[in-house]
Amino acid sequence: MIDIKLIRENRDLVKENIKKKFQDEKLPLVDEVFELDKKVRELKLEGDKLRADKNSKSALIGNLMRQGKKEEANKIKEEVASYGNKILDLEQEEEKINALIKEKMMAIPNIIDASVPIGHDDSENVEVEKFGEPIVPDYEIPYHADIIEALNGMDKVASARTSGQGFYYLLGDIARLHEAMIAYARDYMIDQGFTYAIPPFMIHSDVVTGVMSFPEMEAMMYKIEGEDLYLIGTSEHSMIGKFKDQIVKPTELPICMTSYSPCFRKEGGSHGLEERGLYRVHQFEKQEMIVLCEPEESMDWYNKMWKYTVEVFRNMDIPVRQLECCSGDLADLKVKSCDIEAWSPRQQKYFEVGSCSNLGDAQARRLGIRVKGEKGNYYLHTLNNTVVATPRGLIALIENNYNPDGSITIPKVLRPYMGGKEVIKKA
Repeated sequence: MIDIKLIRENRDLVKENIKKKFQDEKLPLVDEVFELDKKVRELKLEGDKLRADKNSKSALIGNLMRQGKKEEANKIKEEVASYGNKILDLEQEEEKINALIKEKMMAIPNIIDASVPIGHDDSENVEVEKFGEPIVPDYEIPYHADIIEALNGMDKVASARTSGQGFYYLLGDIARLHEAMIAYARDYMIDQGFTYAIPPFMIHSDVVTGVMSFPEMEAMMYKIEGEDLYLIGTSEHSMIGKFKDQIVKPTELPICMTSYSPCFRKEGGSHGLEERGLYRVHQFEKQEMIVLCEPEESMDWYNKMWKYTVEVFRNMDIPVRQLECCSGDLADLKVKSCDIEAWSPRQQKYFEVGSCSNLGDAQARRLGIRVKGEKGNYYLHTLNNTVVATPRGLIALIENNYNPDGSITIPKVLRPYMGGKEVIKKA
């Protein structure tokens, strides 16, 4: 949610930003909010005038009563009482319009950074840099589900019985490798100075709408029937929500945290080969990072954060690239975002394994997270980034470390978490 001052003072900027995101249907919202805001300020002025008049006339009543002018005092009492009703009506009207303003403001996208490439959708995202040489071996890389099943590492038949499509059992060394990736990512982030956290896996609706747009919520989130609780789609949701309605001291910034959680997503649209594998699933595990910082530091943090993910994947012998998200691919709260994509030697292309986002003060504004400054309170900036999400990260690891005999070489950084094992072989 943007600052309403932008609409009061620079509607053209807000409209131009909407056009850059190819959301022209939202253009009328800007003028609608402008007019509603003007009406609210008029109501407030009228209410303030009535309150001043009421207080002034209320002060006369006592003097008139002391002077024996009871009839005149009673007349003013009636007038003061009518003022109270008028003020109440104005306050109710003001509250009603403010709620409408908030609803419309929540739909207006955040102002994107000037460096964001302009494009309609993810097909127009821009490759910035590659890290590691993408290799296509001279032997066939099977589909990841076939590799894992050959190693007795997965059972999707049983999970279909217990839970339906989009779920899975991981078994044996593959399950252990999965957890090794998460553990390594956790320890890597702790070494970077981030505080480790395990957050709640369910959150209230006001936290959900504080951290993401309503269309995102509808597409992603599972709601707990009969309760004001949603299963998290990523631990960023509850980690940023941790600071809801809090006032932070400048000396406490930056707040850098890394969190583990299972994640739950609807993931509509998966079909065919995807259903048989682990690429689109309804639950997965993730090591996340978040930063809350001073506004002027957020872009520096953004560039640090995505590079952490690159290093984690490169340490696991996985080539990756950074892909800058274009304007049309940015969710409404985001100022700037990039995807980290891992190389798939089987498909001979890159696929998304994580994303890094700078949300400016949008989440802080929605959740009421402020900094206590010398000249008054102000909103901080929030950022989030995937360290490792499995099983997508697991797919990348398996394909890039697959051997002709069907075994998987375990990257050196993961071996301490695998009891020193170097290779996963067929039994």
